[in-house]
Amino acid sequence: MKERSKSSSVSNLPLILNIDDFKGDFSFDALFGNLVNELLPSFQEDSADSADGHGIGGTDVLPNGHTRTSSDATKFAQGLSAPLFPEVDALLLLFKNSCKELVDLRKQIDGKLSNLKKEVSTQDDKHRKTLTELEKGVDGLFNSFARLDSRISSVGQTAAKVGDHLQSADAQRETASQAIELIKYLMEFNRNPGSLMELSPLFSDDSRVAEAASIAQKLRSFAEEDISKAMPSVVGGATASRGLEVAVANLQEYCNGMVTVLSHSSELENRLLARFDAASQRRELSTMSECAKILSQFNRGTSAMQHYVATRPMFIDVEVMNSDNKLVLGDQSSQASPNYVARGLSKLYKEITDTVRKEAATIMAVFPSPNDVMSILVQRVLEQRVTSLLDKLLEKPSIAHPRPVGEGGILLYLRMLAVAYEKTQELARDLRAVGCGDLDVEGLTESLFSAHKDEYSEYEQASLRQLYQAKLEELRAESQKVSEPSGTIGRSKGASVASSPLEISVAAVTEFVRWNEEAITRCTLFSSLPATLAANVRSVFTCLLHQVSQYITDGLERARDSLTEAASLRERFVIGSSVSRRVTSQAEAAAAAGESSFKSFMVAVQRAGSSVAIVQQYFANSISRLLLPVDGSHAATCEEMATAMSSAEGAAFKGLHQCIETVMAEVDRLLSTEQKAADYHSPDDGMVHDHRPTNACTSGGLRLKRDITEYGEFVRSFNAPTVDEKFELLGILANVFIVAPESLSSLFEGTPSIRKDAQRFIQLRDDYKSAKLASRLSSLWSS
Repeated sequence: MKERSKSSSVSNLPLILNIDDFKGDFSFDALFGNLVNELLPSFQEDSADSADGHGIGGTDVLPNGHTRTSSDATKFAQGLSAPLFPEVDALLLLFKNSCKELVDLRKQIDGKLSNLKKEVSTQDDKHRKTLTELEKGVDGLFNSFARLDSRISSVGQTAAKVGDHLQSADAQRETASQAIELIKYLMEFNRNPGSLMELSPLFSDDSRVAEAASIAQKLRSFAEEDISKAMPSVVGGATASRGLEVAVANLQEYCNGMVTVLSHSSELENRLLARFDAASQRRELSTMSECAKILSQFNRGTSAMQHYVATRPMFIDVEVMNSDNKLVLGDQSSQASPNYVARGLSKLYKEITDTVRKEAATIMAVFPSPNDVMSILVQRVLEQRVTSLLDKLLEKPSIAHPRPVGEGGILLYLRMLAVAYEKTQELARDLRAVGCGDLDVEGLTESLFSAHKDEYSEYEQASLRQLYQAKLEELRAESQKVSEPSGTIGRSKGASVASSPLEISVAAVTEFVRWNEEAITRCTLFSSLPATLAANVRSVFTCLLHQVSQYITDGLERARDSLTEAASLRERFVIGSSVSRRVTSQAEAAAAAGESSFKSFMVAVQRAGSSVAIVQQYFANSISRLLLPVDGSHAATCEEMATAMSSAEGAAFKGLHQCIETVMAEVDRLLSTEQKAADYHSPDDGMVHDHRPTNACTSGGLRLKRDITEYGEFVRSFNAPTVDEKFELLGILANVFIVAPESLSSLFEGTPSIRKDAQRFIQLRDDYKSAKLASRLSSLWSS
């Protein structure tokens, strides 16, 4: 907004408001101040005077404590004749003009907004139209691509058909070409009898003797067959034209001569091989190379290559083979350990690799086809030298009658197999790096272990079963050494209720898992395909599930037997109304046996839970990832795990019920034997409010309540709702000895099932008659 001159009148100069005044951080107070400040100079001066001239001149003190100067009085007197607010007219005119300006500005803004809306609408229509055209273009492009893809597919199918036809035609052409060659050769032999001088160079080339002999035999067989089918016939005294008799005679003569040539060739080959051997012993590589080149003309040099490989010292020297066995197996009088065998195989295979590397240098310098020789050499190394060692190292044990675990058992064979397989695979990779031609050295190495890998899973499971049985026997032997004979009430000496022949051991389950983990490692080593790996892993892990399930189930059942025996003792020594001291002591001993069996079972349940948690963690960390790649394996194994653990859960459930019965029986015994008639009497010291515990509480009332609460908290960790409910009811029953008579009825609201048991305990209260609890409870029960 532009500044207004103070000397100008509001009516003379129109108010000018700019749209920019309302932009940015707009403040109404600032706008209003700019409008009215120039019309109210007197107020500005008054405020300045009041700030600068306060307390100057003559002052009068007013009754209210303020001061007034003489000038104020003068101004007041003058103000009575002048208007009180003379600028009001100018302000009203200013405000009216401002309102008009604001209305005009609003109309301008509305007009601009309307124009902008129209422009936006126009641009939006153009944009939508452009998008529609683009969509049509994209659809057309996609249709073009679809047609192109269909065309490419059609062309590809046509090309494939053409390729098949071309391949078939090429095969027919090759067959026809060979037939033409044979016909040409046959015509050469069928020209003149006894004439073998005009034959093709094939039949006179010494380097192609074998090929010429093969073709001559084919031609001879064909000619003889043709003569036998087309015998000359006489028709009207005429003789048939000459057939292939000349060819047969010439071929027979040629073959007879070929036998003589081949005989001479064989003698030449033998002489060359002898010369090659002599040069090999003297390490004359040039002579060896010369002989090898000549020998390559005989059967492509196969005999020379095989002869060279067969005469290597590592294949014919008996000392070399004995040294191999001693290096790997050690002294035959003792069983070598897997670690010893691993070190021996590493040394032996390194020696073999070094030997092959040296031979490779000679082969590269001598033979015209070194890759073929290396292939024969490496194959001979694996099939003869390595196989001979593996046969002695890997002797399959009997699954039905294996050697004891103390002597290694089946596990020793599996460990030896894993070591031999892993080291031999390393040898194959080293030989591949040295060079082995076109030989599939990895596939040949796998074939060396095929007989062992086919039955691997059965041996792995048999080993786990053998280890499990041996561990159980070890635990039984340790338990028998630790346990001491002790007598119990009504039982023979040495048969204690509390003692268990074989308690659940978390350490033992951990050892089961460690065996299984080692077996899974071997499964991963021997199984390259995911399906085979998943099948082997599943069978091995299922073996662990059965072992752990049987182990903890048997342990829980033995702990339950202790609870059952303790319950039998309690029933024999139930305390009645009048009993002897001897029977009382026997009942206390039976109660002690029940307490001991209760603790033993709770420990067994805790250890069983820890054991199951170990197996579940092992499955999640090590087994699950190996089963997921194969559809259905993971889910099926989870179901097997749940099924295997269900038997242990059933034994734990039954045992917990027996524990509750044991606790209830102990509560009954304590209330029957230790509660006295005067336990709930009021004290005689005249105290109205006495918070001291009664005798019943001091001999175990509140302690019983606390113990039940603690047991309930412990059992709640097993997530057994039925057992939790039993402990809750047991806690309610214990409250009948603590609450006041008028509060008894509230204890059983919502739990009518325990009223009968509760009434039996309530009758033991000392105030049962005085508080008329019988009538009160009977009316409660009836309602």
